[in-house]
Amino acid sequence: MSVSESDAEAPEAPDTPGRAKRRRFRRGRLPAGVVVVLAAAGGVIVAVHPFGGGDGTPPPAGAGGSLVPVRQGPLSAQISQSGTLSYAAQDDGTPYSVVNQVPGIYTWAPSAGDQVKCGRILYWVGDTPIVLLCGTRPAYRNLSLGDRGRDVRELNANLVTLGYAKKSELDPDSRYFGSATAAALQKLQDEIGADETGELDLGDAVFLPGPLRITKATARLGGRAAPGAPVAEATSADRQVTVDLDASQQAGVKVGDKAQITLPDNTVTTGRVTRVGTVATSSSSDDQGSSNTTIPVYLTLTHPKVAGDLDQAPVQVQITTDGVKQALIVPVTALIGQAGGGYAVERVDARGVHQTVPVTLGLFDNADGLVQVSGNLAAGERVVVPST
Repeated sequence: MSVSESDAEAPEAPDTPGRAKRRRFRRGRLPAGVVVVLAAAGGVIVAVHPFGGGDGTPPPAGAGGSLVPVRQGPLSAQISQSGTLSYAAQDDGTPYSVVNQVPGIYTWAPSAGDQVKCGRILYWVGDTPIVLLCGTRPAYRNLSLGDRGRDVRELNANLVTLGYAKKSELDPDSRYFGSATAAALQKLQDEIGADETGELDLGDAVFLPGPLRITKATARLGGRAAPGAPVAEATSADRQVTVDLDASQQAGVKVGDKAQITLPDNTVTTGRVTRVGTVATSSSSDDQGSSNTTIPVYLTLTHPKVAGDLDQAPVQVQITTDGVKQALIVPVTALIGQAGGGYAVERVDARGVHQTVPVTLGLFDNADGLVQVSGNLAAGERVVVPST
């Protein structure tokens, strides 16, 4: 069968920008304006690439962009998030409760903002000073010669730590209330102005993780003190930054990760992740009722004095979750999504020739918008980054 003249292959027309773009798209490049969505370390990065090219020809006329050299060196994966600087409370975020066990009348009580160190007077009932001792086990009985238990060990540890006995005189890990305990306790009682009995009656001391910072005073001067009545609420004196991390990023953050913390006055200090919460919280994020699920992450400051007296202050946090000592690095916006899957960059050689180079993605630095790549690239070669 003869081929009609209309069916015969027509000679190829000269290239135009539109024709060149269509040919390049058939070869696997995304057309102008396509948005490339990359999932990285639990976040979403959007790169818009408006370029043609990739087959050895320059980009079409009118395309904008810049050339950035491929860099080689260390790369850190970072998560940037806003946080809150405060004083650390209990693990669940609730304050510590100071509970009275001595009947009588309050003759002195702490005020909000007061800080009380272990071994110092917390409040007074009548002529009895109530001392704060460091510990996690609440007092529940009178202690005297011959008693044994975990509460005795807490008492012994306090007496040694506060300097009322030497380790050679009193074992701070001992669960036994002996003569050395009584002698050291008398010294403490003398220091705070209590009766020097060498015994610790229920209510004479409050055991809480200390030092404490009073956040709310409940007891009132002249008010009646009853066993079981709340005296105050408190946090520890330790500084803490809390970050509500997107639950999808939880696996990327671990205890010990280093962090950079920017305070409200733009002072930058360092910290470390000390605890990652396990209970997620959901909250509505917009008017359409969509929810946002977060996990609390807690950080301590390397130099807490830098924070001064700031409380409930907004801060910016960058948590470093991973790192590579030697990586080929390009901006995330240099990535081009390929029609058949995967990613590429657009390399430009010294002659100005453009070529698409497939790459494999590695570590993402979400904070600075960088990504580790591997492929037929070398440090110093230039890649196209679209104008924004």
